Amino acid sequence: MSEATKSPDDSSSNHDETWFRQRLEARRAELIAISAQEDRSTIELDQTRVGRLSRMDAMQGHEMHLESKRRVKIDLARIASALQRLDDGEFGECLDCGENIAPGRLEIDPAAALCVACAEVRENR
Repeated sequence: MSEATKSPDDSSSNHDETWFRQRLEARRAELIAISAQEDRSTIELDQTRVGRLSRMDAMQGHEMHLESKRRVKIDLARIASALQRLDDGEFGECLDCGENIAPGRLEIDPAAALCVACAEVRENR
């Protein structure tokens, strides 16, 4: 959210764009590290040495690993989009309605691209 888009009565808009950028970049680095560590931990499924329950457990672990990778990919894309909005001077503006996103929402999730009202509308579609 650029200085021009901050309303003067935003009590929780004490954070500037640098603070949000630092949080986004730190989270991106954390996700990249998590992803790299998960990639190193390979799930082995040797069907000749383990029983049926162990194989089922290994398959479940593999599915959880795939879901975790999918979520990391989505979060990295959200962060990249938020950083681009910072660069474009559009950070803090709802992508759907163009209104300012509540500062408290951005403090909780700096990658948020929608205001609460628009997020609820999308969720209920």
